[in-house]
Amino acid sequence: MRTIQGKELVYVRMKEAQMLKGTKKILDTCVGIKPGESLLVVADMNKETIGQVLVSLALERGAEATLAIITPRTRAGQEPPKAIAEAMKHSDVVLCPVSYSITHTYAVKEAAASGARLLVLTDFTEDMLISGGIEADFAAVKPICKGVAAAFAAGQRVHLTTPAGTDLTMDITGRRGNALYCMVEPGEFSTIPTVEANVSPIEGTANGRIVADASVPYLGIGLLDEPIVLDVRDGFITSITGGRQADILRQDLESHNDKNSFNVAELGVGLNPKCKMIGIMLEDEGVINTAHIGIGTSITLGGVTKAPCHYDVLMWNPRVEVDGKLVIDRDKALV
Repeated sequence: MRTIQGKELVYVRMKEAQMLKGTKKILDTCVGIKPGESLLVVADMNKETIGQVLVSLALERGAEATLAIITPRTRAGQEPPKAIAEAMKHSDVVLCPVSYSITHTYAVKEAAASGARLLVLTDFTEDMLISGGIEADFAAVKPICKGVAAAFAAGQRVHLTTPAGTDLTMDITGRRGNALYCMVEPGEFSTIPTVEANVSPIEGTANGRIVADASVPYLGIGLLDEPIVLDVRDGFITSITGGRQADILRQDLESHNDKNSFNVAELGVGLNPKCKMIGIMLEDEGVINTAHIGIGTSITLGGVTKAPCHYDVLMWNPRVEVDGKLVIDRDKALV
Protein backbone atom coordinates (compact mmCIF):
# COMPACT_ATOMS: atom_id res chain seq x y z
CA MET A 1 0.00 0.00 0.00
CA ARG A 2 1.38 3.41 -0.97
CA THR A 3 1.70 5.97 1.80
CA ILE A 4 0.87 9.60 1.01
CA GLN A 5 2.82 12.10 3.09
CA GLY A 6 3.86 15.73 3.28
CA LYS A 7 3.50 17.88 0.17
CA GLU A 8 1.82 15.06 -1.76
CA LEU A 9 -0.95 14.84 0.86
CA VAL A 10 -1.45 18.62 0.69
CA TYR A 11 -1.74 18.34 -3.11
CA VAL A 12 -4.34 15.56 -2.86
CA ARG A 13 -6.44 17.61 -0.45
CA MET A 14 -6.17 20.74 -2.59
CA LYS A 15 -7.15 18.76 -5.69
CA GLU A 16 -10.23 17.35 -3.97
CA ALA A 17 -11.15 20.84 -2.77
CA GLN A 18 -10.93 22.11 -6.36
CA MET A 19 -13.09 19.20 -7.51
CA LEU A 20 -15.88 20.39 -5.22
CA LYS A 21 -16.70 23.19 -7.67
CA GLY A 22 -17.86 20.78 -10.34
CA THR A 23 -19.32 18.38 -7.78
CA LYS A 24 -21.57 21.10 -6.38
CA LYS A 25 -22.75 21.94 -9.89
CA ILE A 26 -23.59 18.31 -10.62
CA LEU A 27 -25.55 17.81 -7.39
CA ASP A 28 -27.24 21.21 -7.11
CA THR A 29 -27.78 22.31 -10.72
CA CYS A 30 -27.74 19.13 -12.79
CA VAL A 31 -29.69 16.65 -10.66
CA GLY A 32 -31.06 18.94 -7.93
CA ILE A 33 -30.43 16.51 -5.09
CA LYS A 34 -32.81 16.88 -2.14
CA PRO A 35 -32.52 15.79 1.51
CA GLY A 36 -33.76 12.25 1.98
CA GLU A 37 -33.45 11.26 -1.67
CA SER A 38 -31.61 8.07 -2.57
CA LEU A 39 -28.44 8.62 -4.59
CA LEU A 40 -26.51 5.75 -6.16
CA VAL A 41 -23.04 6.47 -7.49
CA VAL A 42 -21.84 3.68 -9.79
CA ALA A 43 -18.09 4.03 -10.19
CA ASP A 44 -15.52 1.58 -11.45
CA MET A 45 -12.21 0.99 -9.72
CA ASN A 46 -10.48 3.60 -11.87
CA LYS A 47 -12.92 6.36 -10.91
CA GLU A 48 -13.27 5.66 -7.18
CA THR A 49 -11.92 9.07 -6.08
CA ILE A 50 -14.51 10.88 -8.18
CA GLY A 51 -17.20 8.63 -6.73
CA GLN A 52 -16.07 9.38 -3.19
CA VAL A 53 -16.18 13.13 -3.76
CA LEU A 54 -19.71 12.89 -5.19
CA VAL A 55 -20.96 10.77 -2.30
CA SER A 56 -19.31 12.93 0.36
CA LEU A 57 -21.00 16.09 -0.84
CA ALA A 58 -24.33 14.29 -1.34
CA LEU A 59 -24.23 13.20 2.29
CA GLU A 60 -23.72 16.84 3.29
CA ARG A 61 -26.82 17.65 1.25
CA GLY A 62 -28.80 15.15 3.35
CA ALA A 63 -29.14 12.47 0.67
CA GLU A 64 -29.11 8.74 1.36
CA ALA A 65 -25.97 8.18 -0.70
CA THR A 66 -24.41 4.86 -1.72
CA LEU A 67 -21.16 4.28 -3.59
CA ALA A 68 -21.05 1.07 -5.64
CA ILE A 69 -17.65 0.08 -7.05
CA ILE A 70 -17.76 -2.19 -10.08
CA THR A 71 -15.12 -3.88 -12.19
CA PRO A 72 -14.33 -1.68 -15.20
CA ARG A 73 -16.32 -2.73 -18.25
CA THR A 74 -14.26 -4.12 -21.13
CA ARG A 75 -15.98 -2.03 -23.83
CA ALA A 76 -18.41 0.83 -24.30
CA GLY A 77 -22.03 -0.29 -24.15
CA GLN A 78 -21.45 -3.32 -21.91
CA GLU A 79 -24.14 -3.77 -19.26
CA PRO A 80 -23.26 -3.20 -15.58
CA PRO A 81 -23.71 -6.13 -13.14
CA LYS A 82 -27.33 -7.21 -12.67
CA ALA A 83 -27.38 -6.25 -8.99
CA ILE A 84 -26.25 -2.73 -9.87
CA ALA A 85 -28.79 -2.46 -12.69
CA GLU A 86 -31.53 -3.43 -10.24
CA ALA A 87 -30.35 -0.87 -7.68
CA MET A 88 -30.35 1.83 -10.36
CA LYS A 89 -34.08 1.26 -10.92
CA HIS A 90 -34.80 1.92 -7.23
CA SER A 91 -32.77 5.13 -6.86
CA ASP A 92 -33.95 8.71 -7.18
CA VAL A 93 -30.63 9.82 -8.64
CA VAL A 94 -27.90 7.77 -10.37
CA LEU A 95 -24.44 9.12 -11.20
CA CYS A 96 -22.05 6.96 -13.22
CA PRO A 97 -18.36 7.93 -13.27
CA VAL A 98 -17.02 5.01 -15.32
CA SER A 99 -14.14 4.31 -17.68
CA TYR A 100 -16.24 2.77 -20.47
CA SER A 101 -19.68 4.12 -21.32
CA ILE A 102 -22.75 2.41 -19.89
CA THR A 103 -25.01 5.07 -21.43
CA HIS A 104 -26.30 2.80 -24.18
CA THR A 105 -27.46 -0.05 -21.97
CA TYR A 106 -30.73 -1.56 -20.82
CA ALA A 107 -29.67 -0.65 -17.26
CA VAL A 108 -29.79 3.08 -18.03
CA LYS A 109 -32.92 2.78 -20.15
CA GLU A 110 -34.82 0.86 -17.46
CA ALA A 111 -33.65 3.11 -14.61
CA ALA A 112 -34.93 6.14 -16.51
CA ALA A 113 -38.21 4.33 -17.19
CA SER A 114 -38.49 3.79 -13.42
CA GLY A 115 -38.21 7.54 -12.81
CA ALA A 116 -34.55 7.95 -11.89
CA ARG A 117 -32.58 11.07 -12.75
CA LEU A 118 -29.34 9.89 -14.33
CA LEU A 119 -26.05 11.50 -15.28
CA VAL A 120 -23.33 9.51 -16.99
CA LEU A 121 -19.73 10.68 -16.43
CA THR A 122 -17.89 8.46 -18.90
CA ASP A 123 -14.08 8.55 -18.89
CA PHE A 124 -14.28 11.46 -16.48
CA THR A 125 -11.03 12.78 -15.06
CA GLU A 126 -10.58 14.69 -11.83
CA ASP A 127 -9.58 17.75 -13.87
CA MET A 128 -12.94 17.65 -15.67
CA LEU A 129 -14.59 18.51 -12.34
CA ILE A 130 -12.44 21.63 -12.19
CA SER A 131 -12.47 23.20 -15.66
CA GLY A 132 -13.63 22.72 -19.24
CA GLY A 133 -17.17 21.81 -20.24
CA ILE A 134 -18.32 21.67 -16.60
CA GLU A 135 -17.97 25.48 -16.49
CA ALA A 136 -20.76 26.05 -19.02
CA ASP A 137 -24.02 27.74 -18.08
CA PHE A 138 -26.25 24.73 -18.69
CA ALA A 139 -29.47 26.68 -18.09
CA ALA A 140 -28.48 29.25 -20.72
CA VAL A 141 -27.70 26.67 -23.40
CA LYS A 142 -30.79 24.57 -22.61
CA PRO A 143 -33.19 26.40 -25.01
CA ILE A 144 -30.74 26.11 -27.90
CA CYS A 145 -30.27 22.41 -27.28
CA LYS A 146 -34.02 21.83 -27.00
CA GLY A 147 -34.59 23.84 -30.17
CA VAL A 148 -32.27 21.64 -32.23
CA ALA A 149 -33.79 18.49 -30.72
CA ALA A 150 -37.28 19.79 -31.57
CA ALA A 151 -36.20 20.31 -35.18
CA PHE A 152 -35.07 16.69 -35.30
CA ALA A 153 -38.32 15.46 -33.72
CA ALA A 154 -40.44 17.37 -36.25
CA GLY A 155 -38.36 16.36 -39.27
CA GLN A 156 -38.28 13.52 -41.74
CA ARG A 157 -35.08 13.75 -43.76
CA VAL A 158 -31.66 14.84 -42.51
CA HIS A 159 -28.70 15.74 -44.68
CA LEU A 160 -25.26 16.11 -43.03
CA THR A 161 -22.30 17.53 -44.94
CA THR A 162 -18.81 18.78 -44.04
CA PRO A 163 -15.99 20.39 -46.06
CA ALA A 164 -13.86 17.27 -45.41
CA GLY A 165 -16.25 15.12 -47.45
CA THR A 166 -19.04 13.90 -45.19
CA ASP A 167 -22.26 13.57 -47.19
CA LEU A 168 -24.86 11.50 -45.35
CA THR A 169 -28.64 11.30 -45.51
CA MET A 170 -31.06 9.52 -43.19
CA ASP A 171 -34.76 9.22 -42.43
CA ILE A 172 -35.79 10.35 -38.92
CA THR A 173 -39.56 10.33 -39.39
CA GLY A 174 -41.26 9.81 -36.04
CA ARG A 175 -38.02 9.59 -34.08
CA ARG A 176 -37.61 11.68 -30.95
CA GLY A 177 -35.05 14.44 -30.74
CA ASN A 178 -32.85 14.10 -27.66
CA ALA A 179 -31.69 17.25 -25.84
CA LEU A 180 -28.80 16.48 -23.50
CA TYR A 181 -27.90 19.65 -21.62
CA CYS A 182 -26.64 18.14 -18.35
CA MET A 183 -29.78 18.89 -16.33
CA VAL A 184 -32.30 16.10 -15.69
CA GLU A 185 -35.81 15.60 -14.41
CA PRO A 186 -37.32 12.28 -13.24
CA GLY A 187 -37.21 9.74 -16.04
CA GLU A 188 -34.40 11.52 -17.90
CA PHE A 189 -30.73 10.80 -18.43
CA SER A 190 -27.96 12.99 -19.74
CA THR A 191 -24.27 12.82 -20.27
CA ILE A 192 -22.01 15.53 -18.82
CA PRO A 193 -20.26 17.87 -19.64
CA THR A 194 -21.20 17.45 -23.30
CA VAL A 195 -24.19 19.48 -24.38
CA GLU A 196 -25.66 17.97 -27.51
CA ALA A 197 -28.83 17.38 -29.48
CA ASN A 198 -29.11 14.05 -31.22
CA VAL A 199 -31.46 11.75 -33.08
CA SER A 200 -31.45 8.09 -34.05
CA PRO A 201 -32.29 7.39 -37.71
CA ILE A 202 -34.79 4.79 -38.79
CA GLU A 203 -32.85 1.57 -39.20
CA GLY A 204 -31.67 0.89 -42.73
CA THR A 205 -32.13 4.45 -44.01
CA ALA A 206 -28.69 6.07 -43.62
CA ASN A 207 -26.71 6.32 -46.86
CA GLY A 208 -23.60 8.15 -47.99
CA ARG A 209 -20.16 8.82 -46.59
CA ILE A 210 -18.81 9.87 -43.20
CA VAL A 211 -15.41 11.56 -42.99
CA ALA A 212 -14.28 11.80 -39.37
CA ASP A 213 -11.54 14.42 -39.04
CA ALA A 214 -11.73 15.43 -35.37
CA SER A 215 -11.76 12.53 -32.91
CA VAL A 216 -12.78 8.97 -32.17
CA PRO A 217 -12.61 9.09 -28.35
CA TYR A 218 -12.73 5.32 -27.88
CA LEU A 219 -10.36 2.35 -28.13
CA GLY A 220 -7.38 4.56 -27.33
CA ILE A 221 -7.77 6.40 -30.65
CA GLY A 222 -8.57 9.95 -29.46
CA LEU A 223 -7.62 12.93 -31.62
CA LEU A 224 -7.23 11.91 -35.25
CA ASP A 225 -3.90 12.03 -37.06
CA GLU A 226 -5.65 11.69 -40.40
CA PRO A 227 -9.28 11.37 -41.54
CA ILE A 228 -11.20 8.13 -41.24
CA VAL A 229 -13.60 7.48 -44.13
CA LEU A 230 -16.66 5.34 -43.49
CA ASP A 231 -18.98 4.42 -46.34
CA VAL A 232 -22.62 3.76 -45.45
CA ARG A 233 -25.27 1.82 -47.31
CA ASP A 234 -28.80 1.04 -46.14
CA GLY A 235 -28.05 1.89 -42.53
CA PHE A 236 -24.77 0.03 -42.12
CA ILE A 237 -21.11 0.94 -42.47
CA THR A 238 -19.71 -1.07 -45.37
CA SER A 239 -16.09 0.05 -45.32
CA ILE A 240 -13.65 1.92 -43.07
CA THR A 241 -10.49 3.32 -44.61
CA GLY A 242 -7.66 5.60 -43.54
CA GLY A 243 -4.51 5.03 -41.58
CA ARG A 244 -3.54 3.30 -38.36
CA GLN A 245 -6.48 4.70 -36.37
CA ALA A 246 -8.99 3.57 -38.99
CA ASP A 247 -7.55 0.07 -38.71
CA ILE A 248 -8.08 0.07 -34.93
CA LEU A 249 -11.74 1.03 -35.32
CA ARG A 250 -12.44 -1.43 -38.14
CA GLN A 251 -10.71 -4.35 -36.43
CA ASP A 252 -12.60 -3.76 -33.18
CA LEU A 253 -15.99 -3.60 -34.92
CA GLU A 254 -15.19 -6.77 -36.87
CA SER A 255 -14.11 -8.56 -33.68
CA HIS A 256 -17.67 -8.53 -32.31
CA ASN A 257 -18.94 -10.73 -35.16
CA ASP A 258 -22.23 -8.86 -35.07
CA LYS A 259 -23.61 -6.88 -38.00
CA ASN A 260 -25.29 -4.46 -35.59
CA SER A 261 -21.87 -3.20 -34.51
CA PHE A 262 -21.83 -1.40 -37.89
CA ASN A 263 -25.30 0.13 -37.47
CA VAL A 264 -25.57 3.90 -37.95
CA ALA A 265 -27.22 4.68 -34.63
CA GLU A 266 -27.06 8.43 -34.09
CA LEU A 267 -26.48 11.89 -35.44
CA GLY A 268 -25.44 14.38 -32.75
CA VAL A 269 -24.21 17.98 -32.74
CA GLY A 270 -22.06 19.64 -30.06
CA LEU A 271 -23.44 22.74 -28.31
CA ASN A 272 -21.25 23.38 -25.24
CA PRO A 273 -19.20 26.61 -25.62
CA LYS A 274 -16.76 25.51 -22.91
CA CYS A 275 -15.88 22.03 -24.19
CA LYS A 276 -12.48 21.47 -25.80
CA MET A 277 -11.31 18.79 -28.23
CA ILE A 278 -8.96 16.72 -26.06
CA GLY A 279 -9.61 13.11 -27.02
CA ILE A 280 -12.01 12.37 -24.14
CA MET A 281 -15.53 11.46 -25.22
CA LEU A 282 -17.73 13.70 -23.10
CA GLU A 283 -15.57 16.76 -23.70
CA ASP A 284 -15.13 16.15 -27.43
CA GLU A 285 -18.78 15.48 -28.25
CA GLY A 286 -19.89 18.79 -26.73
CA VAL A 287 -17.51 20.94 -28.76
CA ILE A 288 -19.29 23.57 -30.83
CA ASN A 289 -18.71 23.29 -34.59
CA THR A 290 -18.66 19.49 -34.47
CA ALA A 291 -21.05 16.69 -35.28
CA HIS A 292 -20.76 13.02 -34.45
CA ILE A 293 -22.16 9.82 -35.84
CA GLY A 294 -22.85 7.04 -33.36
CA ILE A 295 -22.19 3.46 -34.41
CA GLY A 296 -23.83 0.37 -32.89
CA THR A 297 -26.47 0.47 -30.15
CA SER A 298 -29.37 2.94 -30.44
CA ILE A 299 -31.86 1.74 -27.79
CA THR A 300 -31.40 4.68 -25.41
CA LEU A 301 -31.68 7.23 -28.22
CA GLY A 302 -35.01 6.18 -29.68
CA GLY A 303 -33.82 3.40 -31.97
CA VAL A 304 -34.32 -0.33 -31.61
CA THR A 305 -30.84 -1.76 -32.22
CA LYS A 306 -28.82 -3.39 -29.43
CA ALA A 307 -25.25 -4.04 -30.44
CA PRO A 308 -22.18 -5.15 -28.48
CA CYS A 309 -20.84 -1.58 -28.56
CA HIS A 310 -21.53 2.09 -29.20
CA TYR A 311 -18.78 4.35 -30.57
CA ASP A 312 -18.90 7.87 -31.96
CA VAL A 313 -16.83 9.38 -34.76
CA LEU A 314 -16.49 13.17 -34.75
CA MET A 315 -16.09 15.70 -37.54
CA TRP A 316 -15.53 19.43 -37.83
CA ASN A 317 -17.60 22.13 -39.57
CA PRO A 318 -20.96 20.34 -39.97
CA ARG A 319 -23.93 21.62 -41.92
CA VAL A 320 -27.14 19.86 -40.95
CA GLU A 321 -30.32 20.28 -42.98
CA VAL A 322 -33.69 18.95 -41.80
CA ASP A 323 -36.25 18.70 -44.59
CA GLY A 324 -34.17 21.15 -46.61
CA LYS A 325 -33.93 23.75 -43.82
CA LEU A 326 -30.50 24.56 -42.42
CA VAL A 327 -30.49 23.83 -38.68
CA ILE A 328 -26.75 23.68 -37.94
CA ASP A 329 -24.31 25.83 -39.92
CA ARG A 330 -20.88 24.96 -38.56
CA ASP A 331 -20.69 26.82 -35.22
CA LYS A 332 -24.23 28.26 -35.35
CA ALA A 333 -27.53 26.66 -34.36
CA LEU A 334 -30.24 28.26 -36.52
CA VAL A 335 -33.24 27.54 -34.29
